[in-house]
Amino acid sequence: MSAHHDAIAAVWRIESARIVAGVARLVRDIGTAEELAQDALVSALETWPRKGMPDNPGAWLMATAKHRALDGLRHRRMAAGKLEELGLDLQAREALIVPDFTDALDAARADEIGDDLLRLVFTACHPVLSTEARVALTLKLLGGLSTQEIARAYLVPEPTVAQRIVRAKRSLREARVPFELPRGAVLGERLESVLEVVYLIFNEGYTATAGEDWMRPALTDEALRLGRMLAALAPAEPEVAGLLALMELQASRNAARVDAQGRPVLLAEQDRSRWDRLLIRRGLAALERAMALSGQRREPLGRYALQAAIAACHARAPRAADTDWPAIAALYDALAQAAPSPVVELNRAVAVGMAFGPEAGLTIADALREEPALRHYLWLPCVRADLLGRLGRHAEARSEWARAAAMAGNARERELLLARARE
Repeated sequence: MSAHHDAIAAVWRIESARIVAGVARLVRDIGTAEELAQDALVSALETWPRKGMPDNPGAWLMATAKHRALDGLRHRRMAAGKLEELGLDLQAREALIVPDFTDALDAARADEIGDDLLRLVFTACHPVLSTEARVALTLKLLGGLSTQEIARAYLVPEPTVAQRIVRAKRSLREARVPFELPRGAVLGERLESVLEVVYLIFNEGYTATAGEDWMRPALTDEALRLGRMLAALAPAEPEVAGLLALMELQASRNAARVDAQGRPVLLAEQDRSRWDRLLIRRGLAALERAMALSGQRREPLGRYALQAAIAACHARAPRAADTDWPAIAALYDALAQAAPSPVVELNRAVAVGMAFGPEAGLTIADALREEPALRHYLWLPCVRADLLGRLGRHAEARSEWARAAAMAGNARERELLLARARE
């Protein structure tokens, strides 16, 4: 029985988002669509161990969920007698006639970029929801993670995650958010929200904000899966390709980012032979697509593509000493124009310090000391500590490393910073 359940769980992880998306187009409510998809999963758990797994399990789950949606619509039509319910019923009947559910893109409408799955992405990441709710709902609906898995990944109580998801669905329903793709200028704004959610998930996996482990690979894997899904669904969007390139290139370093004891290893000290060459090739290819698409539109590179270009400079360098820091500094200059922020400026200080000397970098970093957004940002004292140390101002550097360690919420990160203070 366990083997059957494991197989069904694997199918569900792959197919759940597409099933919820397909049903949501019929019932126009994400919460209801997810319940119907879950009902189909329960049916599979009851039926497949007895009768065997069907040849096309995804199509079986989709058809079962849509049949349940049709039953509900038929019941509501009979109870209310409304013509609009009849229209939904007919739409559901028409959908059930289609025998092949194996390729979501084949069923796409003539939208600018679209199919049911992409509609689900935009709905789950709607700006009417808080950032935390968007992240939780996206991981639940599109990542196929359970509430328990999300809670474990973010080190928060399971009831907290469950409440976020319930409130998110209710907010979407109460705000009457349509299950459709935004158009025109709104599309770009909403796409930015979608990319932000995926990037937040990746960053939390790449460097965990709290807990005992420095990285949470399950989250980086989910973000990569979502990024690849978006790239397939929206192949003409340069920033989608840019974000995918950035994540592939960053994730290529994962094996070298911790030592045998799980302690962090910073970029300059990593064994680059352990970097994943396949991920680097994929990242560079995605970056080329982003640059080509931006060129076709005669637009400058966006924030994700610029960050990917910076990551590519590191990926192309066989040794840390071979890094083209002047090129990275120039890219940070462009990023500061495209997406100005105190964090970008701090990263620019690092690049300038490496390219043109620690004094030049420290001048930029010191100008950020009174920046409210960086008041509790541990990487500001880290950057200053490194630059001060390179200038021979060791007592000041030691103080900055200790200050950064006091801000760290992650245990591994705190150990690393205290070690730097002792050194």
